[in-house]
Amino acid sequence: MHTVWIVAVTVTAVNLPFGFWRAGLRRFTVAWFVAVHAPVPIVVVLRIFSGLGFQISTVPILVTAYFMGQFVGGRIRRSTPPRRADRRSGGQADSPPPLPPN
Repeated sequence: MHTVWIVAVTVTAVNLPFGFWRAGLRRFTVAWFVAVHAPVPIVVVLRIFSGLGFQISTVPILVTAYFMGQFVGGRIRRSTPPRRADRRSGGQADSPPPLPPN
């Protein structure tokens, strides 16, 4: 039973960056669907290599972990201030301001 919890924590951690990415996208676009569904093969591989297989009793735990990772990743995205891009530096974010002339 410990294995399912280790896999659940891993599934949550894997979904954090995808949830972060998804929160910055317009809903129901191709990129949004990729952000939501790209971690699914990773979760399947985790289930197989951990020995869980596809037991029906583990599905609610891992589905909850999946959506929790997406949700928390999106919350992190919304709680961080947006990065400002400087046009003169070629679009690199947070570049230092230019020095004043002497």
